[in-house]
Amino acid sequence: MKRIVIIFLAVASLLTLPATAHQLRTAITKVLFNKNTGNLEVMHRFYLHDTEHAVQMLFDKKADIRNSANTRELFANYVSNRFAIKPLDGKELQLTPVGHEIERIYFWVYQEVKAPEDLQGLSMIHNALRDIWSDQVNTVNVEGIGDLRTATFEDGIELLSIEFNNSSN
Repeated sequence: MKRIVIIFLAVASLLTLPATAHQLRTAITKVLFNKNTGNLEVMHRFYLHDTEHAVQMLFDKKADIRNSANTRELFANYVSNRFAIKPLDGKELQLTPVGHEIERIYFWVYQEVKAPEDLQGLSMIHNALRDIWSDQVNTVNVEGIGDLRTATFEDGIELLSIEFNNSSN
Protein backbone atom coordinates (compact mmCIF):
# COMPACT_ATOMS: atom_id res chain seq x y z
CA MET A 1 0.00 0.00 0.00
CA LYS A 2 2.82 2.36 0.89
CA ARG A 3 4.37 1.69 -2.52
CA ILE A 4 1.10 2.59 -4.31
CA VAL A 5 0.87 5.87 -2.37
CA ILE A 6 4.45 6.79 -3.31
CA ILE A 7 3.80 6.04 -6.98
CA PHE A 8 0.55 8.02 -6.85
CA LEU A 9 2.32 11.02 -5.27
CA ALA A 10 5.12 10.86 -7.83
CA VAL A 11 2.67 10.81 -10.74
CA ALA A 12 0.56 13.58 -9.20
CA SER A 13 3.60 15.81 -8.76
CA LEU A 14 4.53 15.33 -12.41
CA LEU A 15 1.02 16.24 -13.52
CA THR A 16 1.07 19.47 -11.54
CA LEU A 17 4.28 20.84 -13.05
CA PRO A 18 3.72 24.17 -14.79
CA ALA A 19 3.21 24.06 -18.54
CA THR A 20 6.46 25.93 -19.09
CA ALA A 21 8.36 22.86 -17.91
CA HIS A 22 7.68 21.31 -21.32
CA GLN A 23 8.87 24.29 -23.30
CA LEU A 24 12.18 23.67 -25.01
CA ARG A 25 12.79 27.26 -26.10
CA THR A 26 15.03 26.33 -28.99
CA ALA A 27 14.59 26.87 -32.70
CA ILE A 28 16.57 25.74 -35.72
CA THR A 29 16.83 27.74 -38.93
CA LYS A 30 18.30 26.34 -42.11
CA VAL A 31 19.66 28.77 -44.69
CA LEU A 32 20.16 26.79 -47.88
CA PHE A 33 21.85 28.00 -51.04
CA ASN A 34 19.86 25.99 -53.56
CA LYS A 35 22.02 25.51 -56.64
CA ASN A 36 19.02 24.18 -58.64
CA THR A 37 16.86 27.29 -58.18
CA GLY A 38 19.55 29.91 -57.58
CA ASN A 39 17.69 30.93 -54.43
CA LEU A 40 18.68 31.33 -50.84
CA GLU A 41 15.97 29.42 -48.96
CA VAL A 42 15.27 29.99 -45.28
CA MET A 43 13.42 27.40 -43.20
CA HIS A 44 12.64 28.23 -39.56
CA ARG A 45 11.59 25.33 -37.32
CA PHE A 46 9.97 25.99 -33.93
CA TYR A 47 8.54 23.50 -31.49
CA LEU A 48 4.77 23.74 -31.78
CA HIS A 49 4.38 23.63 -28.00
CA ASP A 50 6.59 26.74 -27.70
CA THR A 51 4.61 28.54 -30.39
CA GLU A 52 1.34 27.76 -28.60
CA HIS A 53 2.59 29.60 -25.52
CA ALA A 54 4.24 32.36 -27.53
CA VAL A 55 1.17 33.37 -29.55
CA GLN A 56 -0.86 33.72 -26.36
CA MET A 57 1.82 36.03 -24.96
CA LEU A 58 2.36 37.95 -28.20
CA PHE A 59 -1.14 38.33 -29.60
CA ASP A 60 -4.03 37.22 -27.42
CA LYS A 61 -4.60 34.91 -24.45
CA LYS A 62 -7.03 32.95 -26.66
CA ALA A 63 -4.72 32.74 -29.71
CA ASP A 64 -4.71 29.21 -31.13
CA ILE A 65 -1.93 28.37 -33.58
CA ARG A 66 -3.22 24.85 -34.18
CA ASN A 67 -6.75 25.83 -35.21
CA SER A 68 -6.53 29.40 -36.46
CA ALA A 69 -5.11 30.28 -39.88
CA ASN A 70 -5.01 33.92 -38.78
CA THR A 71 -2.84 33.08 -35.73
CA ARG A 72 -0.51 31.00 -37.90
CA GLU A 73 -0.15 33.91 -40.33
CA LEU A 74 0.49 36.35 -37.47
CA PHE A 75 3.20 34.12 -36.05
CA ALA A 76 4.84 33.61 -39.46
CA ASN A 77 4.93 37.40 -39.93
CA TYR A 78 6.33 37.82 -36.44
CA VAL A 79 9.19 35.41 -37.25
CA SER A 80 9.87 37.10 -40.59
CA ASN A 81 10.11 40.49 -38.88
CA ARG A 82 12.66 39.20 -36.36
CA PHE A 83 15.02 37.49 -38.78
CA ALA A 84 17.36 39.45 -41.04
CA ILE A 85 20.23 38.38 -43.24
CA LYS A 86 22.69 40.30 -45.40
CA PRO A 87 25.97 39.80 -47.21
CA LEU A 88 28.96 40.91 -45.14
CA ASP A 89 29.54 43.80 -47.54
CA GLY A 90 25.97 44.54 -48.61
CA LYS A 91 22.44 45.53 -47.77
CA GLU A 92 19.83 43.41 -46.02
CA LEU A 93 18.28 40.80 -48.29
CA GLN A 94 14.54 41.25 -48.79
CA LEU A 95 13.24 37.79 -48.00
CA THR A 96 9.91 36.84 -49.53
CA PRO A 97 7.49 34.77 -47.43
CA VAL A 98 6.87 31.40 -49.05
CA GLY A 99 4.54 29.89 -46.47
CA HIS A 100 4.24 28.17 -43.13
CA GLU A 101 2.91 24.88 -41.85
CA ILE A 102 2.44 22.62 -38.90
CA GLU A 103 4.27 19.33 -39.28
CA ARG A 104 3.80 16.95 -36.34
CA ILE A 105 5.48 18.68 -33.37
CA TYR A 106 6.93 21.60 -35.36
CA PHE A 107 5.80 24.91 -36.77
CA TRP A 108 7.72 25.86 -39.93
CA VAL A 109 8.12 29.29 -41.53
CA TYR A 110 9.59 29.51 -45.05
CA GLN A 111 11.24 32.45 -46.83
CA GLU A 112 13.43 32.89 -49.91
CA VAL A 113 15.33 35.38 -52.03
CA LYS A 114 17.52 35.22 -55.12
CA ALA A 115 20.99 34.25 -53.87
CA PRO A 116 23.54 37.06 -54.20
CA GLU A 117 26.67 36.41 -56.28
CA ASP A 118 30.19 36.14 -54.88
CA LEU A 119 29.33 36.09 -51.20
CA GLN A 120 32.18 36.28 -48.74
CA GLY A 121 29.85 35.61 -45.83
CA LEU A 122 26.64 36.63 -44.10
CA SER A 123 25.55 38.69 -41.12
CA MET A 124 22.34 37.63 -39.40
CA ILE A 125 19.90 38.66 -36.70
CA HIS A 126 17.48 36.08 -35.30
CA ASN A 127 15.40 37.43 -32.42
CA ALA A 128 12.22 35.36 -32.80
CA LEU A 129 10.92 34.45 -29.32
CA ARG A 130 14.02 35.99 -27.74
CA ASP A 131 12.02 39.13 -27.04
CA ILE A 132 9.68 37.16 -24.76
CA TRP A 133 12.04 34.51 -23.33
CA SER A 134 15.58 35.40 -22.32
CA ASP A 135 16.62 31.73 -22.45
CA GLN A 136 15.42 31.19 -26.05
CA VAL A 137 18.23 29.79 -28.24
CA ASN A 138 18.02 30.15 -32.03
CA THR A 139 20.52 28.19 -34.11
CA VAL A 140 21.11 28.94 -37.79
CA ASN A 141 22.77 26.39 -40.07
CA VAL A 142 24.02 27.68 -43.43
CA GLU A 143 24.36 25.01 -46.12
CA GLY A 144 25.07 24.74 -49.83
CA ILE A 145 27.98 27.17 -50.04
CA GLY A 146 31.29 25.95 -48.72
CA ASP A 147 31.33 23.98 -45.49
CA LEU A 148 28.34 23.87 -43.16
CA ARG A 149 28.40 26.95 -40.91
CA THR A 150 26.47 27.36 -37.68
CA ALA A 151 25.55 30.50 -35.76
CA THR A 152 23.89 30.27 -32.35
CA PHE A 153 21.92 33.16 -30.91
CA GLU A 154 21.76 32.90 -27.13
CA ASP A 155 22.08 35.13 -24.08
CA GLY A 156 22.59 38.72 -25.27
CA ILE A 157 23.89 37.91 -28.77
CA GLU A 158 21.90 39.81 -31.39
CA LEU A 159 24.15 39.87 -34.47
CA LEU A 160 26.36 37.08 -35.78
CA SER A 161 28.47 36.81 -38.92
CA ILE A 162 29.89 33.83 -40.73
CA GLU A 163 32.50 33.75 -43.45
CA PHE A 164 32.66 31.33 -46.36
CA ASN A 165 35.64 29.46 -47.67
CA ASN A 166 34.87 30.24 -51.31
CA SER A 167 37.51 27.87 -52.63
CA SER A 168 35.23 24.90 -51.79
CA ASN A 169 32.04 26.16 -53.49
